[in-house]
Amino acid sequence: MTTTSNHYVTVLWEARAKSGKEAAMKAFMSAAVTASRNDAGNIDYEAHQVEGEPGTFVIFERWESREALDGHLYAPRMRDLVPQLLELMDGAIEDGIRLLQPFRPAG
Repeated sequence: MTTTSNHYVTVLWEARAKSGKEAAMKAFMSAAVTASRNDAGNIDYEAHQVEGEPGTFVIFERWESREALDGHLYAPRMRDLVPQLLELMDGAIEDGIRLLQPFRPAG
């Protein structure tokens, strides 16, 4: 992942709950969002459920820098949260990560 010309980093992460784990994953993500919002360098951290797709979730994150994002990813609490999340979701965490590059028309 790279930073933008404004030096902030935007991440879009999508994940799908295992069958029967939809409510548990939503509750888990709801609880985890507040701590992430309080991480140093966080600009925005919002969890969403995809309309019409129960069990599909998206997190939109903005960080002041790559270092701030790395601080979040390697925070001590993640050692406990990641295994719990993997029990609830289909696939790997990395599969749903996308880095967004903003652009605007010239002029």
